[in-house]
Amino acid sequence: MITGPLCRAARALTEISRDRLATASGVDAKMIEHFERQLDTPDDRIIDKLQDALEELGAVFIPEDTRGVGVRLKFTASETKRLSTLESEGGIVRPDDVP
Repeated sequence: MITGPLCRAARALTEISRDRLATASGVDAKMIEHFERQLDTPDDRIIDKLQDALEELGAVFIPEDTRGVGVRLKFTASETKRLSTLESEGGIVRPDDVP
């Protein structure tokens, strides 16, 4: 389960606003702000919604080990650029006849 500071760090890494996270997660932006600033701790269901939305947006949460916990991007900048290029190629998608 993520903490408020991890949520804030994941938002910074994925370059999304609180409002965009609120839309993606279905959690009120004010509640997200209070969570990130450690003014309030929402219930586990809401924290799970935030974590799921952030992971969908490209964040990967690193579980605690001897060096602590963390968050990183799912893809590096070069991987993202390559994926974008590959997704733009190939023309119209059509079903194939391969069983």
